[in-house]
Amino acid sequence: MHYSIIPIKGVLKRSLKEETEIRNEIKSYIAMSGWTLTDIVKEMNKTRSEKEQTTTQNISNKLTRGTIKCSECKEIAEIIGCDIKWAKRG
Repeated sequence: MHYSIIPIKGVLKRSLKEETEIRNEIKSYIAMSGWTLTDIVKEMNKTRSEKEQTTTQNISNKLTRGTIKCSECKEIAEIIGCDIKWAKRG
């Protein structure tokens, strides 16, 4: 899957379609793994300081807006037993 980045006033922005695809892809991997977002957030918070704790609503909002960090995606992937791989096209 290839994502295009659209520059808007000096800020990189994904299209709404791409944000929806990203959200749906991550949510489908979570569902297929048998985890719930609530349980994933509980697991994420086990390794975070009190100041860095997150909430289910926060992660859900980031998925909806398409603003989830790569590090958070990697953390979720680790919890559900998946790898995120970058592969050269072609």
